[in-house]
This record gives sequence, C-alpha cells and structure tokens, in this order.
Amino acid sequence: MSSRPSIQISSSSKSASSLVTPSPATLADPPMCYVDGAMMDYFLIKVINTLHRKPQRLDHQSQFLFRENAAVDEEEEATRTRLEAIGLHVGMNFAERLCRDRSLFTETLDVIKFVCKDLWTACWDRQVDNLRTNHRGIYVLQDNAFKTITRLSSSEGQADATCKAKLSTSQCLWA
Repeated sequence: MSSRPSIQISSSSKSASSLVTPSPATLADPPMCYVDGAMMDYFLIKVINTLHRKPQRLDHQSQFLFRENAAVDEEEEATRTRLEAIGLHVGMNFAERLCRDRSLFTETLDVIKFVCKDLWTACWDRQVDNLRTNHRGIYVLQDNAFKTITRLSSSEGQADATCKAKLSTSQCLWA
C-alpha cells in the first residue's frame, strides 16, 4: 500500500517509449511536503526547552558542580548561540530555495523586500506589518501578530513569559 499516485494506462498497443515522460523540471523538484502549523509550534517550543536544559543535564551526568554556580545569563547566551546556529543553517537553505529562480540582489533594500514579502509569507502566511529604518540605518521589521509568540505563556507569571519570548525571538537579521 504505497501512497504514491498511480497512473492507469489502457491496454492498447502503445510502446513504453511513447508514454508520457515527465519534464526535467518535474524530476528536479520533489513534490511539496506540508507541515501542520501547530506541530511546528510544539517543535520550536521543545527545541528551545531541550537546548536550554541540555547543559544542565550534561552537568548532572558528568557530575561537574562548577556549572551549577554559573550565572543564568551565561546559560541563556549559550542557548541563544545554539538557536542562532540552527536558525542560520535552516534559514539559509530555505532562503536559497525560495530565491533560486531570481537574479542576484544588487541592493540591500531588495534583500529586505524579499524577506518582508516572500520569505515572511512562505513562513507565516502573511507579510510583515511594518518596515522601518532607525537613525543608524538598521532595518526594523514589525509583525503585530507574530505566530511564534502569540500563544506563549508561563505558569510563573508575565515576567517569565516575557523572558521566554525574548529567548524565542532572539534572531537578528544583519544586512
């Protein structure tokens, strides 16, 4: 029982070479796979929790006590560094795939427009709400309904939820 679509051909006297042959573009692009949005939310939450707890678990397994005295900021910075490395790798591959049929971007503004329109739409099914630049020439993207943190909460209160939101959205785009 395979999930691949099957083609039924009538039993006429056609040879195998006269059957419909797929175009090279069809063979080069695999069929689209879709992922449920709720599953991605749960996955991202678990990735952050796993990366945050991993140093603690390694310390208990190795029985090193010096890490227990480490500041919370160092642990958050290590988690943020690992998240940025994962995000950089995934984002680079995803962006390359989205812009492979485009010409090279010549201006920084073209890259930012691509991120605001195409990349944001591919990731979150909507465009960025607002694009601004500050007085230093840094682009600021504003999304008023950012799906990653809209349902974020904590049993420990608003301050803990805000801290988790900062950790979840610590990605920076440098152009």
